[in-house]
Amino acid sequence: MNAAAASSPGKAPIKVLLADDEGLVRSGFKVLLDVEDDIEVVGEATNGAEAVERARATRPDVVLMDIRMPEMDGIQATSQIAKTHGLQKVRILILTTYDTDAYVFEGLRAGASGFLLKDAGPAELLHGIRVVAAGDALLAPRITRRLIAQFTTQRTAAQDGENRLAVLTQREREVVALVGRGMSNDEIGAELFLSPATARTHVSHAMVKLGARDRAQLVVIAFQTGLASP
Repeated sequence: MNAAAASSPGKAPIKVLLADDEGLVRSGFKVLLDVEDDIEVVGEATNGAEAVERARATRPDVVLMDIRMPEMDGIQATSQIAKTHGLQKVRILILTTYDTDAYVFEGLRAGASGFLLKDAGPAELLHGIRVVAAGDALLAPRITRRLIAQFTTQRTAAQDGENRLAVLTQREREVVALVGRGMSNDEIGAELFLSPATARTHVSHAMVKLGARDRAQLVVIAFQTGLASP
């Protein structure tokens, strides 16, 4: 039994849906995931439309979502899943390559919980699944700041950041800025001399006030409004 499963006896496995139009890719992921005691592959999809259909049928905890797929791409599928009643808790982890960076920001806006590069190693992929299943964001640091900077520059000028942030308290602004820097609740607490539980509460309140589905969208908002900078 692996360490993750051994540390959580009796806990239900993380249900994963694989969405990729390449059979070899899906097979490789399935072989990797099937040996993990705390992860269960509950379905596969070969295109975006099928991913939405399979998500409705299997209610996965995490969808590994490719971007470029026939019939409906991964961005559209992500948006549909995020907006579907009953699937609000489904977390979507987008898989990308450097030449598809342009789509990742839109994926986060659509409701994805994060993204990984397709060349990520097995340990990184398994970690990513567990992180998003726990409700946290996963944003690959080596391209996140460049990516968000590139695709928010033209939007930031058109948005009134102060109006958008007016609903937040000063403390919540500070917390959102730190979320934008990729800090965890423990790190935010240490930075602001708060307990991790209090930091988590501030993050939750900010998400509700700003209409963010999860921490990943809170990161995007932090950059869009200027609270965080690349």
